[in-house]
Amino acid sequence: MSTSNSVSSLVQPLGETPPEAVVFGGTDAMQALRERLAKIAGANVPVLIQGESGTGKDIIARMIHAASPWKSGPWVKVNCPAIPGTLLESELFGYEKGAFTGAFGTKPGRVEMAHRGTLFLDEISELDMSLQSKLLQLLQDGQFCRIGAQEDKKVEVRVVCATNRKLEEEIANGAFRADLFYRINVVNLHMPPLRDRISDLPELVAFFLECYNRKFNSRAKPLTTELMNALRKYHWPGNVRELENLIKRYVILGTEEAISSDLRPQQPDFFSADINVDGPISLKKITRQAVHELERKIILKVLQHHHWNRKQAARALNISYRALLYKIRDAGLPSNRAARRPQAGNAPNDGVAAD
Repeated sequence: MSTSNSVSSLVQPLGETPPEAVVFGGTDAMQALRERLAKIAGANVPVLIQGESGTGKDIIARMIHAASPWKSGPWVKVNCPAIPGTLLESELFGYEKGAFTGAFGTKPGRVEMAHRGTLFLDEISELDMSLQSKLLQLLQDGQFCRIGAQEDKKVEVRVVCATNRKLEEEIANGAFRADLFYRINVVNLHMPPLRDRISDLPELVAFFLECYNRKFNSRAKPLTTELMNALRKYHWPGNVRELENLIKRYVILGTEEAISSDLRPQQPDFFSADINVDGPISLKKITRQAVHELERKIILKVLQHHHWNRKQAARALNISYRALLYKIRDAGLPSNRAARRPQAGNAPNDGVAAD
């Protein structure tokens, strides 16, 4: 375990956030969210932000910190899936010298760094059960223990959590502690997907267009009416983040054709082979092949989304780990190790995607 990370690199600056008028737009759901945020920002209670990936949970968490009495304190973000499970405990809670092989000095954790500030746990559903227990202690009595330490330490910290999963389902599957859920869910903020706030599109497009024109010293023109209509009809699986990336690409490449192809409605392609209607047709066989191919595509997409972490993929698919391993073999998909083979010059990251 490395001790090279400095405190300054972990305590992230708030940076520039979009204006509130752009973040919240004009829909009833977002205005209700705005009012709820204003009420709870000053109360030192845990906040749980739920919503699909790309809806802006990180921005809302930063706004909670900026509107709180602890805004002058540190803002510490922990992206739970990005840190291997074997390292996450030491990153969160720190360790004492000699606690394990390679612990040549004492290292404070991110919980300690967030003292009298805000600790933002992004994608908290990725925490192992053992870490959930330690986090529960922190929320209950404000205490934690470094790895290898004999005594607990006291800390004052505001905890804000975010997840794109339904934690109630995770609890039912045995992947998340019910008592921790009740502790972090004192106040719940739900981020609606972009497809449910399409009327906010013009303001969001204008903001990103101005932002990236300035950043890249470009003069990309406002979008045409035809392209704006295409944006309104699109289903936005990636939400606001996807919109931002599309506008960024438009500004860099300078043509609407660079993004218009991504906006075409896509229908599920269950199978691509032509069906020979000149002879006998086995509906049962063709249907079985189509279902098998569709299942293969779904499993592959979920595995890629979870960086080939098969246990997480099994939970997302609501099947057992053993069943997933069988389906991976049956579908002829590569193992996680083969899929994650590092490219030349890149060090492998076995911890992140390990089971």
